[in-house]
This record gives sequence, C-alpha cells and structure tokens, in this order.
Amino acid sequence: MALNPYDLFDVRSLLSEEERAVQDAVARFTDERVRSIIGDAFDQGRFPKELVPEIAELGLLGSSLPEKYGCAGLNAVSYGLICQELERGDSGIRSFVSVQSSLCMYPIYAYGSEEQRERWLPDMAAGKVIGCFGLTEPHGGSDPANMKTHARRDGDDWVINGSKMWITNGNLADIAIVWAQTDDGIQGFLLEKGMAGFTAQEIKHKMSLRASVTSALFFDNVRVPDSSRLPNVKGLKGPLGCLTQARYGITWGPIGAAIACLDEVLAYTKERILFDRPVAATQSAQIKMAEMARRITLAQLLSLQLGRLKDAGTMAPSQVSLAKWNNCRMAIDIARECRDLLGGAGITTEHAAIRHALNLESVITYEGTETVHQLVIGRELTGINAF
Repeated sequence: MALNPYDLFDVRSLLSEEERAVQDAVARFTDERVRSIIGDAFDQGRFPKELVPEIAELGLLGSSLPEKYGCAGLNAVSYGLICQELERGDSGIRSFVSVQSSLCMYPIYAYGSEEQRERWLPDMAAGKVIGCFGLTEPHGGSDPANMKTHARRDGDDWVINGSKMWITNGNLADIAIVWAQTDDGIQGFLLEKGMAGFTAQEIKHKMSLRASVTSALFFDNVRVPDSSRLPNVKGLKGPLGCLTQARYGITWGPIGAAIACLDEVLAYTKERILFDRPVAATQSAQIKMAEMARRITLAQLLSLQLGRLKDAGTMAPSQVSLAKWNNCRMAIDIARECRDLLGGAGITTEHAAIRHALNLESVITYEGTETVHQLVIGRELTGINAF
C-alpha cells in the first residue's frame, strides 16, 4: 500500500473526525480560492481582501474562542490545521488569520471586559472588523520591555504617544491592540481607526509577505477612554501571552508551506528530462526529497503533540519556542532546496518555492527570531538567562 508522500507516518489517522473535517474544508478553500490568485497577488504586493468574507464564513477567525461570541469553539489542534492549510497557500493569508485570531481577538477575550468582548468579538469573527496588534517598535522587537510608547492618565482618559513597526494588517485594521508603558506597568489599549492623532503608514518595497499588509503605527497625543483599556492584565505577561497563542499556530503554518514546495518539486522532477531520464530518477534528487519528507514528518508529529498539550492545558511557552524554531527552519530549508531543484524556473513566482522561501524569511523572524527561541531552550536546559 503506497504511503501519502506528504504524511508518511499517517498523522491524519491520529486526528478526530472533526479535526479531519476542518482540515479538509480549509484545504479545499486553499486549493480553490487561494492558490489560483496568490502568485499574482504576491507579484502586485496586494493582500486579497476579497477572501476575507469567505475566511469568516468558514469560521476561521477566532476559531478557538467560544461560540457565544460568534466563534467556532474549535480545539487547538483544529486551529493548527487551519494554519497549516492556509500557509500551504501563502504565509500572508495565514498571517492575516493568525493576527486577527491570536493577537487581536484572543487578548480581548482573555484580558478584556465582558462589554469589550460583546462589542468586538462577534463582528471580528464575521470579518466585519479587522484588528492589528501593536507591540514591536522601530528600535527592535526582541526586547519588548524596552518599550518607548507611553500612555499617561488624564482624568477618565489616557493619552498615548509613540510608534509601532512591522504591524501586520495595520492599514486594514479598524481597531488596534496597542501595548504601552504606564506608571502602573505595561497595559493594553483598544484604539479605533480615525481617532485623532492615530495614523498608519503602509510599509512598501517588501521582498517578503508581499500578499500581506505591513504597517507602521503612529500615536500623537491619542486620547483613549479608560473603557478602551484591557482591564484584566498588567505587565509583559499580557502581550507575551498573546504571542504564545500566535506562535503556536506558526508552528503549524510552515508545515503547509513545506508541503506545497515538496508537492511542486515532486511533479516537476518527474516531468523534467535531463540526460535522457527524469530528474526524479537521480539519486541526488531522491535523497533531497527524502530528506524533505523526513523533516516534514518530524514537524507534523511535533506540532500535533504540542496541540494535544495545549488542549490538555499543559503546554509550556518553551515547548512552543522549540516547535517554532524547528518547524520554521525546516520549512525555509526545504523551500530553498526546492527552488534549487526547479532550476532557473524556480526564481519566478509562476512556481511556489521562491514565494514561500521569501515569505519564510519573515516567518522565521517574527514572533521571536530563531536565535531568541534557541536561547529560550538554552535557558530551559541550563537555568541561566543568556539574553
């Protein structure tokens, strides 16, 4: 019996019926709606906003949050599979869903008031309100404690000054979750589009995540009522808790990118004839593709176990770091190797490998660089903080 070349250890058999149904639905969406347009969108530097209503209709926005807020109430493994299948299309599509779900809807649910949840979450789940997450600042993202954006209390309001950088969805967003230093520690605020002094500027000339909106946010004496402050968290544990949610999904996403590259190169090397035989018939090509399949299999098992730990409530942030480090490195290496196997054709966006390779340059950097996650594991092993 032939094995599935993209699932050599039959990881799918370990999924529940509901999890398989979620994966199949998102896979169909990716195959039918994303892959047909994403190459052109990447070329044009355009986020395909026309897909947002369909993404919302599938229940992919805030999919792990309770149904009472208009969300799907799925488990963590299902959310991971959503990320895997979306990123099989493009990292930009997965990034949109990840930011909306894990970095915007999650903090409103986890740290917001019930009034904030009821006001924002149903419309965000329906794709009617888009969010962005303002944490990273221009001087660097790996040290969020060194935050310059500041919120000052003024009567019943807060006045916010500062800026944020590399913000996915920034110019699309109707609301921004903005983290700022206060006299009482770091706190989160809900800023609405159109507030006086709040502006967003899209970042151009990107060679990565071109089918995604990336922006800088600026705050010039933005006045925000205290009712727009997230009341149930203070300190870095707020934004870091959001990042753990998002990083979890990112451990799954690159698996999809790697599968897309391997799928493309398997077909290409069987059709490409060199020296009177298909490239796939050479030992060098088979060894390279076997190595890709090995690393994809390990990543699948790693993320599945991580998802089971998350669903059991026992997942540790350092475990997420290990999986993000491993799986992003796996995917970017595979994308580059596939680009090589495609030869000269591999440099064009008519093929997926170069697009995934370029996107993964961002994915391996955001939500904690590879080096940061290596140091997290080093601290876990030694008990010594080397940051």
